[in-house]
Amino acid sequence: MVSNCFEDLTPHMLIDGVESFTGLRFTGHTNPMASYINRVYEIETEDQVKMIVKYYRPGRWTSDAIFDEHDFIMDCVDDEIPVVAPIELNNESTLGFWDKYTFALYPKKSGPMLEINSDEEWLRVGELIGRIHSTGAKFHAENRINLDPEGSTELFLNNLMSGDLINDGNKRAFEDVCLKILKVIKPLFGDFEKIRIHGDCHRGNIIHRPGEGLMIIDFDDMATAVPVQDLWMLLPGRLEQSRRELNLMLEGYGTFRDFDHRSLKLIEPLRAMRNIYFIEWCGQQSLDHHFKRINPDWGSDIFWRNEINDLNVQYQEILDALKT
Repeated sequence: MVSNCFEDLTPHMLIDGVESFTGLRFTGHTNPMASYINRVYEIETEDQVKMIVKYYRPGRWTSDAIFDEHDFIMDCVDDEIPVVAPIELNNESTLGFWDKYTFALYPKKSGPMLEINSDEEWLRVGELIGRIHSTGAKFHAENRINLDPEGSTELFLNNLMSGDLINDGNKRAFEDVCLKILKVIKPLFGDFEKIRIHGDCHRGNIIHRPGEGLMIIDFDDMATAVPVQDLWMLLPGRLEQSRRELNLMLEGYGTFRDFDHRSLKLIEPLRAMRNIYFIEWCGQQSLDHHFKRINPDWGSDIFWRNEINDLNVQYQEILDALKT
């Protein structure tokens, strides 16, 4: 698992990197932004222009995989979809390479997090995602993860089981429930279209810009996956409690792209897959000093018992959903 791989990234160093790849001069302002896995900072030029720099966690993505992310964003820009695009640096690339780090620079775009309080807003969210998926379907992302049980979840499980993150008292039970889930869900994904998607489409990644409307941010988890992955996390609850909101979203979505309603049966499997992904994602950071400080109980005996219980509950949710 990854150790404290940002230990050398001091404010002085991160500013030096941006200055070297832009020719601009920056103040010493480095305001850390919320980011689970990368290091993201608001910085400021001497002309008081605020920007956002994202230093990618070493070892998580290859440069080609990050370029797939940036290409998708630029395709959205070409199709006039409101996104925040990386700035081209003086190496004629959207990526800077500084010491052992890779970074991208963005204009600062801020706004309140999405709140969906009306039928019209559900329609607008569906329209936005439909537009993004119309663009996503145009090209392939050769270097991004394929978000399905065999293309990703089995890999995440293998990573967890091969290390020493899980204590001996819980390791077998954790593996057993994950394998039960995989056995049920693997046959479900075979005949569905998979396209480039945002990958982490929750309300925190959609902002409302006054005068500009809805804008989607943070494509760091973009993947090749079934389109429904970008819809289910926006729902206020499980599918049966959220039919009205889903139908409104799909009405908006259908303005720009057809939706395969059969794929709704994948929502609960995708929820289980995200649980396993999130555990493995945190595991990659478990030795990072910053992560340990804000998650002191991660990896404890009670932590793993709770995760096993949650996955067993989700396994039953999958079985119940498949009966309807």
